[in-house]
Amino acid sequence: QVQLVESGGGLVQPGGSLRLSCAASGFTFSNYAMNWYRQAPGKERELVAGITSTGGSTNYADSVKGRFAISRDNAKNTVYLQMNSLKPEDTAVYYCNARRRVLGTINYWGQGTQVTVSS
Repeated sequence: QVQLVESGGGLVQPGGSLRLSCAASGFTFSNYAMNWYRQAPGKERELVAGITSTGGSTNYADSVKGRFAISRDNAKNTVYLQMNSLKPEDTAVYYCNARRRVLGTINYWGQGTQVTVSS
């Protein structure tokens, strides 16, 4: 069955760094674009970063440009999100998403990992 398992979340001080990982299984990872979303309490889920299936192109929310970097390793079926210069407003549950558009859209989601930025 399809699984997306996030890891690497936790509590970090403002200005610190975290690296999230998302391990995929149960589907052909290299055929899917991968995204990181986040959802803070009382807010809608928002797209943080995305990467194409080959890793050739990335995109970022304006709020994280220059601080976050998304990457993938298709040999390991894993996508990463390197988060630097973290701010309290980055506090949220971070979700991994796999998406493929072929005669419609297929979406898979992970269970989420909590990131808390606080002193």
